[in-house]
Amino acid sequence: MAGLLTPGGDPLLAVRFTVPDLTETFVRRPRLVGRLDEGVRGPLTLVNGPAGAGKTLLVAHWISTRDRPDDVAWLTVEHEDTGPGIFWTYVLESLRRHGAAVPDGIGSPSSPGDVDHSLLTRLAAWLSERPEPVILVLDEFDRVGASTEVADELQFVLRHAGGGLRLVVVSRTEPQLPLHRYRAAGAVAEVRGADLAFVPGETAALLHRHDIRLSDDGARSLTEWTGGWAAGLRLCILAAQNVDDPDTFIKNFEAGQSTLADFLLAEVLEAQEEETQDLLLRSSVLDQIHPDLANALTGRDDADAILAGLQHANAFVEAIGHSWYRLHPLFAEILRVHLRVRLPGLEPELHRRAARWLSEQGLLAEALPHAAGAGEWELAADRFVDELAIGELLTGLDAERLDGLFAAMPPDAAGPAACLVRAARELVRHDVDRGLGYLRRAGEHLEGEGADTAALRLSHALLRVFAARLTGSADRAQAAAEDMTAAELSLPAERLERHPELPALMLTGLGSAQLWAGRLDAARISLSAAAQVDDGPSTASPRHESLGRLALIDLLCGRPGRAESHARAAVAGAERSGLPPPARTGVAQLVLAAVAVDRDDLAAAQTHLDQATVSGAAAHDPVATAGLALVRARTLLAKGHPKEALRVLRELRRTPLGAEPSPWVSDRAAVAMATAYLALGEPLAAVDVLAQEGAAGPEATAAAVRARLATGDREAARALLGALSAEVDEGPAVAVRVLLARAQTADALGDDSTAQRLVARALRTARPERLRRPFLEAGPWLRGFVRHRPVLAQGHEWLPETAAVRGTGPARGADPEPVAEPVVEPLSEREREVLERLAQMMSRDEIAADMHLSVNTVKTHLKSVYRKLAATRRGEAVRRARDLHLL
Repeated sequence: MAGLLTPGGDPLLAVRFTVPDLTETFVRRPRLVGRLDEGVRGPLTLVNGPAGAGKTLLVAHWISTRDRPDDVAWLTVEHEDTGPGIFWTYVLESLRRHGAAVPDGIGSPSSPGDVDHSLLTRLAAWLSERPEPVILVLDEFDRVGASTEVADELQFVLRHAGGGLRLVVVSRTEPQLPLHRYRAAGAVAEVRGADLAFVPGETAALLHRHDIRLSDDGARSLTEWTGGWAAGLRLCILAAQNVDDPDTFIKNFEAGQSTLADFLLAEVLEAQEEETQDLLLRSSVLDQIHPDLANALTGRDDADAILAGLQHANAFVEAIGHSWYRLHPLFAEILRVHLRVRLPGLEPELHRRAARWLSEQGLLAEALPHAAGAGEWELAADRFVDELAIGELLTGLDAERLDGLFAAMPPDAAGPAACLVRAARELVRHDVDRGLGYLRRAGEHLEGEGADTAALRLSHALLRVFAARLTGSADRAQAAAEDMTAAELSLPAERLERHPELPALMLTGLGSAQLWAGRLDAARISLSAAAQVDDGPSTASPRHESLGRLALIDLLCGRPGRAESHARAAVAGAERSGLPPPARTGVAQLVLAAVAVDRDDLAAAQTHLDQATVSGAAAHDPVATAGLALVRARTLLAKGHPKEALRVLRELRRTPLGAEPSPWVSDRAAVAMATAYLALGEPLAAVDVLAQEGAAGPEATAAAVRARLATGDREAARALLGALSAEVDEGPAVAVRVLLARAQTADALGDDSTAQRLVARALRTARPERLRRPFLEAGPWLRGFVRHRPVLAQGHEWLPETAAVRGTGPARGADPEPVAEPVVEPLSEREREVLERLAQMMSRDEIAADMHLSVNTVKTHLKSVYRKLAATRRGEAVRRARDLHLL
């Protein structure tokens, strides 16, 4: 082995094949070891995190826990491995040194700069035929991160080795492997920087290994202060070893006035040349340092060489790629304190220079904190609006940070841009009045501005759309959207393209307002366009909202299948983009709940309702708020709680949801209230509520027909249906209810053949969507009708038993009802038939005619029913029968 050479003639370095030893103070972390155990069951495991995060020692410890640690091949990658020939020579030797008998026939690279593709093919073929997989660890793989050739070759071998190779990549940066494919296939396990961060319990264990006693609160504070960064923790612990009270030391630590600060300043800062010290102090105001930016702060041109030297010397400067660097957070904090001591009054000027340089580079998000740090609030707001970033306050990953930044803007910051920023912050908190106040002020400024106001006008229009959706004003939203489109014509296309969230927010806001106003066709067009904008983090929220609202439109049009499809797409998109539940509107979940109610899956409906209420926006979004109340009421009705449903609906009517009423909300609420009154045996109240609300549309007509029939007014029912188009241009959920209303009316008018034909058609229409609820809502009339015509139910086993001839148990999925007192004695079949007609508000004469009995016989049956149900009047008997599931 000692004589082996690289293709360039250099000897192989044995230390690169050696698994690092663990120190006595190393903390074992089973939670991460378990992740690695799971990871090597698949082809690829990625351990990725910043320098000093403990990546290498974690993997070394994991190897030591294995039953056969020698079966893991280890290779520490070096920069020279960017040459494929050198890299694969070391890989092959690593496999051999760790027990894998690599056949001689595979060969070895002959040139440092490349490797024969046939060698890789032979290696992959050999690996694929092994009975047990080979585990290969590539530590410090970021050292060849620039070599796409090595990454491509590694991917080729991994893909063609089948299950014969398990690759563990340890790297500061993501390797240039097609990670998206592995992630999509669920074939990569990842341990990221956040996973590597110490938790308080692990910090306590590290303290114990250094023989330091710290309270639980102290360990928690230390963990939070360092962000769980392993190297930072060890640095602090070393500083705390010589103090008498570690808890007090950690609690009262002040950067620049501590043993740790003295150590860093003496051993790191003051050990540098004067120019280097000056650069470090001035750059401490930056989160990330670019050489050109550092030059702008120092007024010199030597930053590139200084930063590279500091990084090479591990002087608390870390290269983070693309010529950018970062100071260790603790070191930066101490430097900032020392900057104020050594160069007092300079910090605002440094922020001002940084803001200017970053802004010129188009790095607006990075420039804003520096503009704020310089006290240049009007400049910050002007640049923010001019760059069309106002939408980033309303949505996207940076919204919370930007909101916190502008929260410090003082009241004396003036100008239209500052007013727009304030308006956006208020509107996103759903304070419409204050938001509109700031918008009016901004509008007054704009009237007196010069010609170059396109960015201001666009931002002003976008926020007006956003306000209009909160107040439910479709006309104002439309006018604002047109103003926004006009402003876009005066702006550079490339600047607009950088902000796909702008059209997404505008279209979603416009569509939401149109939906609220009942303009469903227009809303569908706007929301469909919003759902098709560029897929990215900044548009995740509006795309999720638009899909949820499209689902609601489908639901309102009676198409539950399409509604479910859109709703599930909305939920899946939110999950895929990492949108947390509180940031979602809840509309998609309430649509899924409504579909579940129509299918009589009440357990699923309740689950979706619970998930919908988690959303923080649901309480402020008119569409979501109204939708939740309506679906909650329908769920209560389905569970047999009409009084509770009425309470929810009355509360909805009292709640101001927007400046303008919504026609579909009032119609749906009236229909639900009518259904509740019918369930309570109060058909006159059902008739009244539908008339008072002026409920229109096929579904409201069907509800009114049922109510009229329950009062015995057949002619009124016929008149209502006569005014309705014979062919309902709506989806199956609406069509089925209308068909059943027509069937019940035909039956009441003695047209049995028409009634049977309509019931059969309703069953055929409902079957593909499994719409069970309309048949349950039809009540005892339908059960009696089908019981005497059992052929109608044949082939419809999907129906619940309470809607067909198989019995009258509780609805599938319903919550357990309180057990009512039993009847005095069971009702006879004839008494049940009388009771069902009683619940339909039929008079004694009508019952007698319908059942072909004498009036006296009906009276006798009624007396017996009242006695057995311990009731004294009709309404009481019907309610008691419902409680006992006799109806």
